[in-house]
Amino acid sequence: MASTTLRRKSAKAAKRGEKTSPLYRVKTSRIHGRGVFAARDIPKGASIIEYKGGRMTWDEALELPPSDPDNPTHTFFFELSDGKVIDGGSGGNAARWINHSCDPNCESYEDENDRVWIQAIRDIAKDEELSYDYKLSVDGKLKKKELKDYACHCGSEKCRGYLIKLKKKKKDKKDDKKSKKKDKKKKDKKKN
Repeated sequence: MASTTLRRKSAKAAKRGEKTSPLYRVKTSRIHGRGVFAARDIPKGASIIEYKGGRMTWDEALELPPSDPDNPTHTFFFELSDGKVIDGGSGGNAARWINHSCDPNCESYEDENDRVWIQAIRDIAKDEELSYDYKLSVDGKLKKKELKDYACHCGSEKCRGYLIKLKKKKKDKKDDKKSKKKDKKKKDKKKN
């Protein structure tokens, strides 16, 4: 609801010739290179920016030269639900500079028109860096040396160490099931 309201207010102000203050600005980030920061307070639920760029298949994307030859794993690819890719490095906008965090203040979502938006998942204060969990997926098993290419530098207490979403080991899955059962038992006891 808040996201629609914000966009509607900005559109109405633009029609009247009024200037609206932008929601974000790009500047140097402590996490990595450039980052996107809140230019004003942003409420939870606000759609902040659309992730734009050229659209293509994964095969076409993998044929492209690296966006940074010194760091070939660094890309601006955003995978869509239909299996295609948005390449923020080709015709992209400031959204490509939003950095990853294991404890993000934003998330991405794909709307009914196959457009990707970055949305606030909590209130964001002016000058706070915007971030979302990339949840990168990589085909095949990665070696320790390859994992270094996907190291996370978000600095959050919840940092998992990598930009990729590592698959849980069988033991971890069992532990998760046990803790969920314990939580359910606790809830059931409180009800009684």
